Amino acid sequence: MSEHPLASLPWRRGLAMGCCALIAIKARAQCKTRLERHLDAQQRIELARRMLSIVIAAARSAHNVAQVFVLSPERDQVPEGVPVLADTGLGLNQALSQAQRALLAIGCRELVVLPADLPTVTGAEIDRLVRAGRRGGFAIAPDLAQRGTNALCLVTTQAFQFRFGAGSRQQHLLEARRLGLKPGIVNAPGLAFDIDTAADLRRWDETACVTRRQA
Repeated sequence: MSEHPLASLPWRRGLAMGCCALIAIKARAQCKTRLERHLDAQQRIELARRMLSIVIAAARSAHNVAQVFVLSPERDQVPEGVPVLADTGLGLNQALSQAQRALLAIGCRELVVLPADLPTVTGAEIDRLVRAGRRGGFAIAPDLAQRGTNALCLVTTQAFQFRFGAGSRQQHLLEARRLGLKPGIVNAPGLAFDIDTAADLRRWDETACVTRRQA
């Protein structure tokens, strides 16, 4: 993948008016391998693409988001107009640190970090996370178990040490306090629900069925 000429993109001046949303996703063929007993390789790729498109659409609809980026080792089916920052393969936390530095360099001091597997997230929930981050410089959306991290909002020019992995909720709160930020915690259904297991997949399907019946 060629380098991304971020500094020359036409929306650069607008970043001071809103935050950047950074959506992280692996190479599609490496996504959701824990579901390999339930979905074949092509089905997992299509699932990853579908969820990514949902998260991109939600971020684009958020009133407080000025620009959406994807962090990935490949463009694949990312829509035109959504820049892809290269994940160089050193691990998610290192890739996020590199991306934060690149975005700070072009004037983005407000950053929302989202995984690509939040299939029920809404723009309103992302806006809520941004508002919480603006109050104290940092906000976190935990997973349903309240142990992991499903989204972050950073309003700071300081380098943040990302700690995604086991027990990341507490690790991210400690890192925020180390930087002098005042953490806010946002519990929102669409930010808390991600797809990791077959049970998660069934729950999403059931939710989608209910939504279609109510439409």
